[in-house]
Amino acid sequence: MSPPQDRGRAPSIRDVARLAEVSHQTVSRVLNDHPSIRPETRERVLQAMETLQYRPNRAARTLVTSRSNTIGVLAAMSTTYGPATSIAAIEDAAREHGYHVNTANLADTSPAGIADAIEHLMLQAIEGLVVIAPQVRVFEVLAASSIGVPFVSLQSTGRRDHLALSVDQVTGARRATQHLIGLGHREIVHLAGPQDWIEAEARMRGFLEAIDDAELGLHPPILGDWTADFGYYAGSELVRRRDFTAVFAANDEMAIGLMHAFRDAGLDVPGDVSVVGFDDIPVAKHVAPTLTTVYQDFHEIGRRAVALLLNQVHGAERIEVEDIVPRLVVRGSTAAAHAPARPSSTAASR
Repeated sequence: MSPPQDRGRAPSIRDVARLAEVSHQTVSRVLNDHPSIRPETRERVLQAMETLQYRPNRAARTLVTSRSNTIGVLAAMSTTYGPATSIAAIEDAAREHGYHVNTANLADTSPAGIADAIEHLMLQAIEGLVVIAPQVRVFEVLAASSIGVPFVSLQSTGRRDHLALSVDQVTGARRATQHLIGLGHREIVHLAGPQDWIEAEARMRGFLEAIDDAELGLHPPILGDWTADFGYYAGSELVRRRDFTAVFAANDEMAIGLMHAFRDAGLDVPGDVSVVGFDDIPVAKHVAPTLTTVYQDFHEIGRRAVALLLNQVHGAERIEVEDIVPRLVVRGSTAAAHAPARPSSTAASR
């Protein structure tokens, strides 16, 4: 029997019913795993669906079941390594649980832009939300929106209106700074992330705590923007100074830009200046010198986020969540301290 379907038209539930010789209500019951369906009938319907390459209409199923089996992801900088890796892990974990993922990228991080992205996701009838947008204002807009679905953030904000699953950024930054102090560095500069970013604030706090514990003098942190270009710019400015032997950058991309600028200025890393990054992006172990950095498991973060979110979606009791503790990865960009770096004649003439 050939599939009863017009060319150029996607198969419908009625096409499946005709091929399986059952009612369309029976097909609907099979789709919704109704216990009254006999095994032989279920098999016949599933075979018809396979023959027709029928895919259930998600919107129609939502109307029938009041469930969309969809979770939303609200993401900033979704093309960078950390967020992109977490989103891929979220999609994989969601599929394993029978869920789809819709992602809204925050190209516009104004309050209006954030509100529009949230509204876009809510129109998809999402059952829960994962937030990978670590700006304070994102959570302010979420609190004001009263979205009505559970959500999990991948950054701890201190709020109690949602679950937060995150890497202990403060501990990671402390370990990076303590590594430099342990190598004898006493003049350490911090290249921080942008203001209003929760991760940037936490990493700066870890740096400041380590400096204070060691009773070292403080160089004012430099506020960056996460990019290698800014790291290069900051490095080009730093080489004019004579007062540091090490830099802790708040992410690997800025650290790599720094090392590029130092190399162009004739400084040796780590002979003249030690550099530590944060994130352990894949390229960190391939630059020259290889980058000492702080590793955080973005795959595990995404997987745990889905488990926590679906736990809430299905009405389980709220649980306490422990932060994931990062680990320091020591490579070739750090070494024992020498005298504070001196700018080369080339750098001084710029």
